[in-house]
Amino acid sequence: MKATLTNYRQSPRKTRLVTDLVKGKTVSDALIALKFLNKRAASPMAKLLASAIANAEKQGEDARGLIVKNITVNKGIVAKRMFPRAFGRAATIRHRMSHVTITLEKGIPKQSKRAKKIAARGGAGVAPVAKKVAKKTVKKSAEKK
Repeated sequence: MKATLTNYRQSPRKTRLVTDLVKGKTVSDALIALKFLNKRAASPMAKLLASAIANAEKQGEDARGLIVKNITVNKGIVAKRMFPRAFGRAATIRHRMSHVTITLEKGIPKQSKRAKKIAARGGAGVAPVAKKVAKKTVKKSAEKK
């Protein structure tokens, strides 16, 4: 369950900012994140992800159970142009391109350390800490009166 995008006309460094965001997420979460991301590479990466989903469905997989296992962004070709400078010199402008490969896999997404701690406590998140802080502030205000 792979899909590739070759010679995407944006530098790999800028493209990796977008791809690192969706790595390890479920397919639906990744599509939502790419939809609302304000980066130029978000739209082509969403199309690439949709293509990988279509490839997986063609192989008989269920799209709801897929996660983004890996996205690699490699260096593509470099188009060179010349730019005139002072005293008759010339400077090169390098238009870097990227090759992007996305791999999908069946499975559940990895949890963060904080999410694991919350799950270990039985789903009790921030509320117990907030209660302790509230009790302390109530005691301090009662002592002042």
